[in-house]
Amino acid sequence: MIEGTIPTRTALVLRQTAAAVGVSPVQVAGVELGADQGDRFRVPIESAWRMWEMIGAAGGPGAGLCASGAAAPGALGVWDYLFSSGETLGESLRTVMELRAAVTDPAVDWQVIEEGRLLTVRVGVAQEADPVFVPVEEFVLALVLRRIREATRTGVIPARVAFTHRTSARYAAMTAEFGTTRIEFGATHSEISFRDGARLPTGGDPRLGELLCDYARLSLTTARPLPSWLDRFRTALAEALTAGDLGLGAVAARMTLSPRTLQRRLTEFETSWRAEVDRVRRQRAMTLLRETDLTVQAVAGRVGYSDARALRRAFVQWTGRNPNEFRADPARVLESAR
Repeated sequence: MIEGTIPTRTALVLRQTAAAVGVSPVQVAGVELGADQGDRFRVPIESAWRMWEMIGAAGGPGAGLCASGAAAPGALGVWDYLFSSGETLGESLRTVMELRAAVTDPAVDWQVIEEGRLLTVRVGVAQEADPVFVPVEEFVLALVLRRIREATRTGVIPARVAFTHRTSARYAAMTAEFGTTRIEFGATHSEISFRDGARLPTGGDPRLGELLCDYARLSLTTARPLPSWLDRFRTALAEALTAGDLGLGAVAARMTLSPRTLQRRLTEFETSWRAEVDRVRRQRAMTLLRETDLTVQAVAGRVGYSDARALRRAFVQWTGRNPNEFRADPARVLESAR
């Protein structure tokens, strides 16, 4: 599992919600989201918080309910189906909380608490004053209720719904969403409780539930951060260098952009075409000097310099040493250049 990230599926739901409440366009920390990314990639949690800030600012109280409405069954991948992974709701919810990283940051604290006849799902363990938590709490509790109703095929009504925030301007919308007037604001914990909920049957097949859990765990162990636009640009630049086609127009074409748009995007990432070309040449030259017996002249040609003298000048700028000194002791040269 990758702490400090959320799945792209969750980020897509948030982006869709942001657009629905009037935020456009939504830039997700330099990454480009696509529905085909499935469970393979994750984005930084900072992207989620930024989108929640925009959602809360544009949508106001109740914006979290808009987000839960945008998360149709299956939109959040395997996590949606874990609500029926056990024969009873209590069993299923324990699995849902255990594998919460399939839908959120694994560092987030979600709990299932059984006290007598009361079954409670608690999200977060301390009162938060930050306004960004207003739509987050609404979203999570409304989403959990929707999935519970889908799994149990009932219109189960919560015995209690509690929010740590004190914003109750959309109380009517809250009672309509949760089906109850037993809603508290300014509570110690954000949670939703059900009386006699643990024994509610889900109709789930235990064998299928095991397969779903195995898939969720495998997805979490193999997921990786989604490459940013800058990562993709640097890959295209390295490929262009290898192909001997290191020109602004050629690299822009590789990325299906105009040269002007490419330069503008680089500026957004606080870098430039010249700096990135220098970076990729430096990396390739160092690799060739460490791993091959090519002459300095040959290395210069491979990284786009006219001759060995040009490479030597560049190398002195990068490290304070010439290519032959680097080849003799790369570690010492790099250490002295820091």
